[in-house]
Amino acid sequence: MSESPVEHFEHAEHAGHASLLGDPFLTQVSVTIAILAVIAATVGSLETLETADAIGDKNAAVLLQNKATDTWNFYQAKSIKKNLYAIAAATPGPAADELNKQAEKYGADEQELFSKGKALEHQAEEKLRDSERHENRHHILTVAVTLLHVAIAIATIAIIVRGQRWPWYGALVLGALGSIGAAYAYFV
Repeated sequence: MSESPVEHFEHAEHAGHASLLGDPFLTQVSVTIAILAVIAATVGSLETLETADAIGDKNAAVLLQNKATDTWNFYQAKSIKKNLYAIAAATPGPAADELNKQAEKYGADEQELFSKGKALEHQAEEKLRDSERHENRHHILTVAVTLLHVAIAIATIAIIVRGQRWPWYGALVLGALGSIGAAYAYFV
């Protein structure tokens, strides 16, 4: 990512100055630089958004896993109580029916907590997968924006060495690769 949020505008401004020199080739190069700057700014913004989404999803996964852990702790507590009441109900006495009812109540609570715990774990895993997807996109977009920045720099060389087209062609190739890379990030 660039260090200055206005760096792309500076490239476009320099390209604008070069276009005033009257050389049609320099005008082409200047327009190319301006277009590459806009694409680089857009891809840089997408890279930032993917980073934020990756962090957000990872945090959500941690919170969901904490909730799942709490739910499993409640599940274990209900299970222990159910088993204690079941053992107590197995001994003969006047309270056996009441103890059986308590064991059944804790058994129902136990089943509900089991389902809830599984659902929370599934949601946490899903958020982790989402985070990984955003992180992968971020890495691809980082390479893409780097290619675009290099393309801008090489296109600027075409202005400096007036009349030589090889830097401009190189910039076009790198700009195309950066743009294709940015689009590719959303298809993987």
